[in-house]
Amino acid sequence: MSNKDIYIIFSKTGTLFSNVISFFTQEEFAHTSISLDPTFQTMYSFGRINPAYVLPAGFVEENLYSGVFSMFPESKCLVYKVSVTTEQYSALKKYIDRFLIDKSKYKYNILGTATILFNKPTRRENYYFCSQFVAEALIEAGIYKTDKLPELIKPMDLLEIKNKSLLYSGKINEYPLYNLYSTEESYSVFDIPCSLASAAYGKIRNRFI
Repeated sequence: MSNKDIYIIFSKTGTLFSNVISFFTQEEFAHTSISLDPTFQTMYSFGRINPAYVLPAGFVEENLYSGVFSMFPESKCLVYKVSVTTEQYSALKKYIDRFLIDKSKYKYNILGTATILFNKPTRRENYYFCSQFVAEALIEAGIYKTDKLPELIKPMDLLEIKNKSLLYSGKINEYPLYNLYSTEESYSVFDIPCSLASAAYGKIRNRFI
């Protein structure tokens, strides 16, 4: 039986939202993406649609060398290669294609990123956060087996996946292909104030404790 490779990328940029997530989870990485492309010019996840703005957010095609990653090139990332069967690869691609057909209907599961902190799953049709999407894609393809609901899976939980090997650990701008594929981009960075983010999480926390 022939095998194929897929890739899982863990990252944490310097955006306010990623900092808030890391603060509450106390984990090094706040974001995860999945890729079928060994150069990582095409990765799939849920996040900000416009790199300069925290909202709107939804299903996105990311590039490790542009967008929000180019705004924080010294951010650390982990890149894993996962060996899968041809059947699993095809099932994963079919799952991702469903999202590519109508990207605009998928929204970011903001509430879910808060309720997961209290082990409370929040599932709404067509709403996902990054690790929820990656986990569900891998589960549907038979690549990842877990007793957890996708809505309760945080990025670092995905390190439980079998048949993986570490390809890279380090700064994004020190990845061997960075100079080959990086682009000159500039963004006017805009994010919600820290006080508003803290207040929002505080209200949700009070609701579920």
